[in-house]
Amino acid sequence: MDSENSDSTVRLMRDQLIMARVYLSIAKMKSKLDLLQELQTRIKESQRVLGDSLADSDLHPSAPEKIKAMGQVLSKAREQLYDCKLVTGKLRAMLQTADEQVRSLKKQSTFLSQLAAKTVPNGIHCLSMRLTIDYYLLPLEKRKFPRSENLENPNLYHYALFSDNVLAASVVVNSTIMNAKDSSKHVFHLVTDKLNFGAMNMWFLLNPPGKATIHVENVDEFKWLNSSYCPVLRQLESAAMKEYYFKANHPTSLSSGSSNLKYRNPKYLSMLNHLRFYLPEVYPKLDKILFLDDDIVVQKDLTKLWSVDLHGKVNGAVETCGESFHRFDKYLNFSNPHIARNFDPNACGWAYGMNIFDLKVWKKKDITGIYHKWQNMNEDRVLWKLGTLPPGLITFYNLTHPLEKTWHVLGLGYNPSIDRSEIESAAVVHYNGNMKPWLELAMTKYRPYWTKYIKYDHPYLRNCNLSE
Repeated sequence: MDSENSDSTVRLMRDQLIMARVYLSIAKMKSKLDLLQELQTRIKESQRVLGDSLADSDLHPSAPEKIKAMGQVLSKAREQLYDCKLVTGKLRAMLQTADEQVRSLKKQSTFLSQLAAKTVPNGIHCLSMRLTIDYYLLPLEKRKFPRSENLENPNLYHYALFSDNVLAASVVVNSTIMNAKDSSKHVFHLVTDKLNFGAMNMWFLLNPPGKATIHVENVDEFKWLNSSYCPVLRQLESAAMKEYYFKANHPTSLSSGSSNLKYRNPKYLSMLNHLRFYLPEVYPKLDKILFLDDDIVVQKDLTKLWSVDLHGKVNGAVETCGESFHRFDKYLNFSNPHIARNFDPNACGWAYGMNIFDLKVWKKKDITGIYHKWQNMNEDRVLWKLGTLPPGLITFYNLTHPLEKTWHVLGLGYNPSIDRSEIESAAVVHYNGNMKPWLELAMTKYRPYWTKYIKYDHPYLRNCNLSE
């Protein structure tokens, strides 16, 4: 007896339909009108019965009868029309058409996932708006965080988190503190933009993370971060760069829209994303800082990272060269002589998202100056296309110390095949990719690692219909 998940009858009907369409085309070509009409009738009947069925149990009870009728007309067609060369040619043409349809659907899927990835969900937008309104209703004296004396104390554990997403930032901070042995020794330096400054402050004023110190700054208030000092800002203001990023405003086809949409993701245009190259300017009194992306979750105490010997290097990071596509030639244009002369195409890439930076060595080696030099050379985007990882790989070349892989497990935003034990033994898990845990695109099996650090019964979250 067939199992209810069997699909042998469904597959037989689909195969019959393929051959019926082949003979339909040949019958039309050879003007076999009676056979043409009979084939058209049987095709319509089979399509109606088959519908969207995936298993035999989904089929209409009349399926066996339709299979028999189709078998009879196919036998007749074979007797009258079979020509090996002609049938093979028709099947090849159908395969080519199917391939083109698959390519088109993949392109459409990519376009839609990129569109969804850059869209702020209504609930998070609502949360930010409500928090912002309430923050600016607070008297000035109630807008201050306690323990400001900790902000420049180099003996504490300092974190840099740059984000415009209140909910994501709350998960990073909550997960870090809930897994820390002594929350009073941890200091979070949050930087956001002017639109989210009030919301970010209000959230952490209402929800202080244990005894940790919190400080929120507005990137737009960093007056030193201007186009005369920062090449990226200067380039973003140029007409050529605006054309490059925004030419997809009126795509003539899905293809052009898809290829340009990723360049229009706000993260590539935001100075919050490029602020990671200016850490000593933002935190001049600190010796070491742990940089965290806002799409990570901390699962273990991270304090041991501050005592890792970086061997004179600037950046402690987990390498990602287990696969060839994470080597330098994936990110940089090695046909350019400047790149080819200075870098190894097979050099190992590493991950942004959890990086321990030695700011004393950074200043000594003038890392920001190295970044500026290469960013200036890339004005026409001939060295790399977009993002902060390619200039990061260049800037910290031979200056990155590899950390144990268990410190930082990547791919929860795109890879459905990560081993569960690998995730659960990781100190930090990273939802890099389009399937962020706060989006409907998120992979269901990975979402609980993130949602466990959110209290969905919080009044602000309830009022904005944010739920698991």
